[in-house]
Amino acid sequence: MGGIILKKLFKQEWPLHLMVLPGLLIILVFQYVPMFGVVMAFQNYIPAKGILDSKWVGLDNFEYVLSLPNTSKVLWNTIFIASMKVIMGLIAPIVTALLLNEIGKQLFKRGVQTLIYIPHFLSWVILGGILIDVLSPSQGIVNQVLSFVGINPIYFLGDKEWFPYVMVLSDTWKEFGFSTIVYLAALTGINPNLYEAASIDGAGYLRKTWNITLPGMRMIIVLLATLSLGSILNAGFEQIFILYSPQVYETGDIIDTLVYRMGLVSAQYSNATAVGLMRSVVSLVLISLSYWLSYRYANYRIF
Repeated sequence: MGGIILKKLFKQEWPLHLMVLPGLLIILVFQYVPMFGVVMAFQNYIPAKGILDSKWVGLDNFEYVLSLPNTSKVLWNTIFIASMKVIMGLIAPIVTALLLNEIGKQLFKRGVQTLIYIPHFLSWVILGGILIDVLSPSQGIVNQVLSFVGINPIYFLGDKEWFPYVMVLSDTWKEFGFSTIVYLAALTGINPNLYEAASIDGAGYLRKTWNITLPGMRMIIVLLATLSLGSILNAGFEQIFILYSPQVYETGDIIDTLVYRMGLVSAQYSNATAVGLMRSVVSLVLISLSYWLSYRYANYRIF
């Protein structure tokens, strides 16, 4: 009986299944088939011999990668930059949403939303060129302003002390407009009668924000914060790859850029795959943890 019902449903919905088929094929070819390449992490992979004939070396590649003197530094850079991006990615849009929510003129409010939202749609290739010009030590507008107030020019993209913070601030500038819209949507769900009652009781703006607005946004803040744990090892390959240089490897080199140089530049395919596999395993654990926390504290379930 159940088989007959399923067959009838399939006949009724086969056009929908046909529409889904191209997407499934793309995911299969570009997402799942390449996963078989992780076996290179356990081989001394030689392109001329291929995966089937390359020598198996067990965990030697992992031991080699972990023994490298810069591995711990790269891991620290990745965690530091990614963590700072997560923190700023929460603070900046929340503050911006609170400020925009107080603007009464809708035309001005929509205009500001559009301006801060535009960078989200631009690639780092474009934004990287903009940042290189803006932060140039000789002709950049930032250093011109610093020189005007008596501060020596700073090579932001070539100074290892400044580089991580430039990455964090520039990423926040690019993405906080998108997150702001999410928090503005959360603000619309707060009952306005609560603000009226608070005003009658004599509460000021800060008191209403602390006791009404932020508690009303708590669920979405907890949700986005916990979901961001899964990207704690994703410090932004495209951004850093476009903007970094050998001068800032000490503080700007991350796991993704190390894998790129090790695998594509130095042709150490097995070692690069080992690094990527370790990163993927840790990311899987963190993503699983983030979904559990989301369900526990925000009642959010993806499955």
